[in-house]
Amino acid sequence: MPHVAKKNKAKAILLGVGLDSDGHKRVTTGPNFALIGGSKETHEEMTEKAVKINEKLKAKGKALHEVSPAEFDDIAQSLGLKRHHPKSN
Repeated sequence: MPHVAKKNKAKAILLGVGLDSDGHKRVTTGPNFALIGGSKETHEEMTEKAVKINEKLKAKGKALHEVSPAEFDDIAQSLGLKRHHPKSN
């Protein structure tokens, strides 16, 4: 039987990490996101943003791996998220 190479499917995932804590361990996953940590309030906010990003992607008829960084930034900014620009030394 001939060997058939699997087609590499492009993938992308949103990763949210809540750095505050109230002693509970929280993990939420979705089709293209994983959210870890955070207080109840922080984790709920991350979940809401991830769901809204997916809704906006669906409205555009695109998957996460199909949008450019600029398109993703526009979607994120429309939800009140901002890109972090660390200070250089």
